[in-house]
Amino acid sequence: MTKLIECVPNFSEGVNLDIIKQITAEVESVEGVRLLNVDPGKATNRTVVTFVGEPEKVIEAAFLAIKKAGELIDMGKHKGEHPRMGATDVCPLIPIANISMEETAEYAKRLAKRVGEELFIPVYLYEHAQEDKSRNNLSVIRAGEYEGFFKKIKLPQWKPDFGPVEYDAKRGATVIGARDFLIAYNVNLNTTSTRRANSIAFDVREAGRVLREGDPINGKIITDEHGKPKSIPGSLKSVKAIGWFIEEYGVAQISMNLTNIEVTPLHIAFDEVCKKAAERGMRVTGSELVGLVPLKSMLDAGKYFLLKQQRSVGVSEKELIRIAILSMGLSELAPFNPEERIIEYLLKDKASSKLVSMSLVDFADETASESPAPGGGSIAAYLGALGAALGTMVANLSSHKKGWDDRWEEFSNWAEKGQQYKDELLKLVDLDTAAFNKIMEAFSLSKSTPEEKAVRDNAIQEATKYAIEIPFKVMKAAYVSMTVIKAMAETGNPNSISDAGVAALCARSAVLGAFMNVKINASGYKDKAFTDAIISEGNEIEQKAIELEAEIIALVNLKIG
Repeated sequence: MTKLIECVPNFSEGVNLDIIKQITAEVESVEGVRLLNVDPGKATNRTVVTFVGEPEKVIEAAFLAIKKAGELIDMGKHKGEHPRMGATDVCPLIPIANISMEETAEYAKRLAKRVGEELFIPVYLYEHAQEDKSRNNLSVIRAGEYEGFFKKIKLPQWKPDFGPVEYDAKRGATVIGARDFLIAYNVNLNTTSTRRANSIAFDVREAGRVLREGDPINGKIITDEHGKPKSIPGSLKSVKAIGWFIEEYGVAQISMNLTNIEVTPLHIAFDEVCKKAAERGMRVTGSELVGLVPLKSMLDAGKYFLLKQQRSVGVSEKELIRIAILSMGLSELAPFNPEERIIEYLLKDKASSKLVSMSLVDFADETASESPAPGGGSIAAYLGALGAALGTMVANLSSHKKGWDDRWEEFSNWAEKGQQYKDELLKLVDLDTAAFNKIMEAFSLSKSTPEEKAVRDNAIQEATKYAIEIPFKVMKAAYVSMTVIKAMAETGNPNSISDAGVAALCARSAVLGAFMNVKINASGYKDKAFTDAIISEGNEIEQKAIELEAEIIALVNLKIG
């Protein structure tokens, strides 16, 4: 399984697009690295770049980008709202797939060592790559920023982890590390006051605010018996925040880093800022994401805001994302395009959803063509998806039915289950065709020598097993979806009872059709113990589906009269 890490370097240039392009061209020059996002900010004079790939290739791309940024950016002339200390201010590595944080931290150290030794740039390690916990926090390392580091670097406790103990006037210093996925998120306010924005930032950030005597801004800091400043913690855990004014937009913002989105999700951060802003006489007008966001964050936000409205959350992925965008005002300052901003969408292999991405006409035409795929297996999966979709539709109509307000949550839960079954069956449409193609590829292998013949036979058996397992998954998913359909026939909106009946017909047909594909593919598989077990279980599912369909149709006909 391929190991993947993400790299999100922040470069101290957000205005000159030619410089940004030259830096990102270095990333794109490394084969196997995929540039996902480039997000420049004029007011911050900073660009966040996101790319992903296998570890060795990613650290090579990062090294080249850091080198080019050092050549093109002059920190002595840099001005911007965001704290910064170098041309490449920070360069985190994030584990994405099949790699641990410990391994990712080792790659960060390798990159830092090379930058320090080959480019002669002072480098500090942070987060999981830094063993000294007194200096593993980015804001602590960067304190004093570019202007203050000429003296700071000379202090024994601030000797760089790699590179010279001399501050580079042109390139500054760089912080490299390994961290969890972080969301950079700005919330817009209906004020131009940085001071008032900061007051909200102090209310919500985990570090809170330092206690002062009298004037909360300029008063004397209150300390404990050890001389350390006392503070009042903010309301949001795993959140860093500051307030600033963005001249480009003419508004003040709360700029936040959500360092653990399991602890404080995106939607909770947004709502809490709304609450604190209202308490201080201000209003949130929208927000913006910097860089990329995980799909789950957007789906969770969509569900959260629908639940607040007492609306069904059993809607499509696309609709949940739309609700999240609307609710948090993510398009207030610039259009938010999910295809360009959600990390899973950028990493998605479009070939894996070729069939379900087609129009209905194109899908029907492709099925009718002389090509053997898509065939009965894919059509069975699509029938199942249509059945689950109809059952979900009845659940959503029931959830929003006038006079049934006290039952909206019950039907929302059914609709959410139906969406899950529908999505699973849609994926299986393309997977069934992929399974058929694997068999064809295996049969096309050379068999000129005994060794080649053995390899070919093994490939055929592996592909055949896969071609048995996929339609069997269709059987199980279509059958389980009938629980939603039956519940809707029993308790759902009576005006949609015929839809529940059609859903049952689709689901039953999906089970029977998929089982035909299981059996025909099983005939060519040599492991009889495996095929006997799966055929036996398939017979049980088929019989149960037939019986359940009969129950549902009887209910439907009874209610239709």
